[in-house]
Amino acid sequence: MEAGEKVVAQTVVPTEAAPSAGSTNVDPTCASLGNTYAAILTRNEAVKDARRLKNYLELRDKHVYKKVLFEDPLFPADNSSLYYSTPFPLEIKWKRPSEICENPQFIIGGANRTDICQGDLGDCWLLAAIACLTMNEQLLYRVIPPDQSFTENYAGIFHFQFWRYGEWVDVIVDDRVPTYNNRLVFTHSGKKNEFWSALLEKAYAKLHGSYEALKGGNALEAMEDFTGGVTELFEIREAPKELFTIMKKALERGSLMGCAIDVSLCWYRIPTLIIFDYGKHHPSKTSTGLVQGHAYSITGVEEVRGIVCAEMVAVKKEDQKVSFLLKLSTRMNFEGFQNTFTKLEICNLTPDTLQDDTPANWIVTVNEGRWVKGSSAGGCRNFPETFWTNPQYRIQLLEEDDDLEDGQHGCTLVIALMQKGRRQERHLGATLHAIGFFVYEVPKEMRGSNKPLPKDFFVYNSSVARSKSYVNLREVTERVRLKPGEYVIVPSTFEPHKECEFLLRIFTEKRIQPVEQETEEEKKFRAIFQQIAGDDMEICASELRTVLSNVMAKHTDIKTEGFSLESCRSMIALMDTDGSGNLNLQEFKHLWRKIKEWRSIFMRFDVDKSGTMKSFEMRNAVENSGFQLNNELYNIIAMRYADAHMELDFDSYILCLVRLEGMFRAFRAFDKDGDGVIKLNVLEWLQLTLYA
Repeated sequence: MEAGEKVVAQTVVPTEAAPSAGSTNVDPTCASLGNTYAAILTRNEAVKDARRLKNYLELRDKHVYKKVLFEDPLFPADNSSLYYSTPFPLEIKWKRPSEICENPQFIIGGANRTDICQGDLGDCWLLAAIACLTMNEQLLYRVIPPDQSFTENYAGIFHFQFWRYGEWVDVIVDDRVPTYNNRLVFTHSGKKNEFWSALLEKAYAKLHGSYEALKGGNALEAMEDFTGGVTELFEIREAPKELFTIMKKALERGSLMGCAIDVSLCWYRIPTLIIFDYGKHHPSKTSTGLVQGHAYSITGVEEVRGIVCAEMVAVKKEDQKVSFLLKLSTRMNFEGFQNTFTKLEICNLTPDTLQDDTPANWIVTVNEGRWVKGSSAGGCRNFPETFWTNPQYRIQLLEEDDDLEDGQHGCTLVIALMQKGRRQERHLGATLHAIGFFVYEVPKEMRGSNKPLPKDFFVYNSSVARSKSYVNLREVTERVRLKPGEYVIVPSTFEPHKECEFLLRIFTEKRIQPVEQETEEEKKFRAIFQQIAGDDMEICASELRTVLSNVMAKHTDIKTEGFSLESCRSMIALMDTDGSGNLNLQEFKHLWRKIKEWRSIFMRFDVDKSGTMKSFEMRNAVENSGFQLNNELYNIIAMRYADAHMELDFDSYILCLVRLEGMFRAFRAFDKDGDGVIKLNVLEWLQLTLYA
């Protein structure tokens, strides 16, 4: 291993503050939005939004018509939604708002920070992110659709939207909330009859499996789920000298921001330094009045006679007004802030640097992958025997950035690596891995191929860029500048054999070209695909039928009359990951790899080489494809897909496997607790069976 490549892991302790009774009563100011980048919404987001809204409205209108209040079967009002390990010490009663108070309201006078009071749950990191979210109505009402109430079309059902690993998802909940002595146990508003914050917390708990799953965390995680933004972590003692300017510019651009003391995160608000203390009576207060391990949000940064304050950006500068503000919280100048806090965390809506005044139009490339023990979980460079087995992503940087400073050249990249699903899997003992990545320039003799670089390459070559450290955060982000050329990005966990799915986002100011190795057959398919798909570069079921039938006509050893339209529709349902109802080139490639794999199995188990699959041969083929079925299901397959001679042609064989995989995949999606049992209402059952 080259000198200087030794890797060190950094540990970040999540916020696990005990709840406190303190709250604020200062009205927030609205931060300007700044730019929003195209990656927040995919090209099909408008279609997806319409589908999600339709699902919510269908459920709401059905219950309004029946005059029955909605009860969420996926997040029931019982202990399974409260905890997965530690029983709650109070006798919880789930109640609807109308059972708690008179005249319940969803939002009263606009959503703001006075509506966010922590209850008996250590999720102040989430509340800090929500407090930041209230500063910007456009972001807020993306997460909290405002057209919801306890009066008009009320059916006990509400919905919220979160960004999850590259797309926005809609989370539907009923309005039964945990109470004790007729008071909300967890997050609540300062107004007893206002419930948006409690229901938002419930939806976020459902997204992660239980309320207990929200105990302890970093506000950046929730900030990203509210925006789809890009996170940045600053070590304050190592931060650039223009840190104050960076913080000010972050808020001007609509970024969400917080800070931390040592390993415990402490978030607070900054307009003129007023530090607002949510935990005024907390036993772990520091000498400065701040609460160790408690979460606060930074909502403003302004200068008032050398003081940095935290509460109202639009503050008048008369002495009386400033004095009034300072009575509300702890006074701290910016030098004191730098000496007190150790970390600054920012979630930007765009990858634009906060040290540059020129916004860019960013292009995002998204890659999904998985580290698998014994296969692709090779650990960091400290483990040269296995590091090379990690997933490798090649890119070509084609053009230098515009408007660089005099004498500077290169291509700017913001690389964001996110590990997926660890909070949802807490009930299985999952914790955040320490993750990071390296970037290598590909030698000329190895370019133009997607063949993984071998072990010796990484032993004898240094990286050209890397994440600063391996850290146990959900996402690590690094900004690098490279010359045009071909590079490989290697994401990994710190230690080998750590399994996890991940999302790798690459933001560039100029177009990049992923490097792919194509066989001659794949090149022919690309040409056919482009010819059939046309300008939109997507193919529908009838176009897919044409492509596949033309190819299969060349295989005389397989009996088929060509793929039916029904088979092609089923294939699109299985492979359509972006919700467009069609296949793009990448989805088509994935499908064709599946077909080639299944064709190989077909040839292997067609023992008599008849070109068809006998029903008894089908058993072995199905098992070899990874499906474990019982005798009754094999009988159903024979009745549904075999002809009068109990034989399946290739079209019927593929259709059967496509539907099996689709049904298994759908079941796993509904089986959130992994116990092999799912509960569906009639609409969910119809959606599952009809689309499969």
